[in-house]
Amino acid sequence: MAPDLGNTQKWMQAVILHPGSDREAVASPRARKLVPASEFPRLIRPSRTLDSFDRIGIYRGMYLARLQEALEADYPGLAHFLGPKRFSDLVTGYVDRYPSRSYTLNRLGDRLPEYIRSRPGIVRQDFLYELARFELLMSRLFDAEESPVLTPEAIGAVPPESWETARLKPVAALAVQALRYPVGAYLEAVRQGNPRPATRRKNHWAVVYRRQYALRWLDLSRPAYRLLDALVNGVPLGEALSRVLRGGRQQVGEVQLFSWFRGWVTEGLFQAVELDDPA
Repeated sequence: MAPDLGNTQKWMQAVILHPGSDREAVASPRARKLVPASEFPRLIRPSRTLDSFDRIGIYRGMYLARLQEALEADYPGLAHFLGPKRFSDLVTGYVDRYPSRSYTLNRLGDRLPEYIRSRPGIVRQDFLYELARFELLMSRLFDAEESPVLTPEAIGAVPPESWETARLKPVAALAVQALRYPVGAYLEAVRQGNPRPATRRKNHWAVVYRRQYALRWLDLSRPAYRLLDALVNGVPLGEALSRVLRGGRQQVGEVQLFSWFRGWVTEGLFQAVELDDPA
């Protein structure tokens, strides 16, 4: 007696998701609980050129290829650096440890940076971890909600005496990051089809944001990063400016600080100015 449709679907999923060879997948405890191994040749009948294991192997291979395609879309820099063979090996090990548990593949790669950092023997591990972390950030920002953008009218409505304690609310699709490798430059070279840039360790800072449904990033000097990071984390404008003017090795003038601020507003990095309630 053939298994019912529901059991057949669950069996197919169990076999496709099981790591190892096709024979190991069919013989796995979960698969055998749904469809006895003796029923497998009748469920997946051989063709003139392929036996039952070959035929189920086609589906298993297609599934892994789809996962690799989804991860390559989210991690093009990683795929470019590793090349087809090493990237395929990375994906196979990753989905074995962290199989897809969702109806969508949008968040399949959320643990890939963690996997790269923990996997022994991976080439250029520190650089690839930083690259994957940066690409994951961009993927999340791409899916973030759309925010309104701070307008000149809203800025003009703020009383001059209120700017000292005003807080700037960033758009949802924005993040600032301190980085240890030039991963932004590497990704830009991949996008443009340019020769691979140097990937030696080099501390730098960046803001990543989405504007008009396109992801962008800007390199920042360390003082600019300190200022923007403070503003994004809700530090009042006056205090944030004072921190940068007081601290750090690089001397920064007020003109430069306000130039950065104007540029960030123009780029649409903030959505609102929040003022303290009057006493």
